[in-house]
Amino acid sequence: MLDQNASAGALASANIIVSGKVQGVYYRKFTQENATMLGLVGFARNMPDGRVEVVAEGPRGNIEELIEALRRGPAFARVEDVDVRWSSPSGEFSAFGIKR
Repeated sequence: MLDQNASAGALASANIIVSGKVQGVYYRKFTQENATMLGLVGFARNMPDGRVEVVAEGPRGNIEELIEALRRGPAFARVEDVDVRWSSPSGEFSAFGIKR
């Protein structure tokens, strides 16, 4: 059990692509609020093809909690797919923002 907790606290970065009805439904703000509450940094932005891209950095366990929230989304969203790619954190972010 200690190994799982240690890895959950290890710093990580995730590039997350969310598909479905995720634009125009408060999704980026929802993402920002959840990420900030979890102490994560990075950004959320709309993509031209209707998906939302999220980059989140911080403790891996906190990112995993964010991913679970992203699978649910805000009330009017309809999430069809959440694709996650893990990497090492870049350290370039100081807060979680919304990119336009």
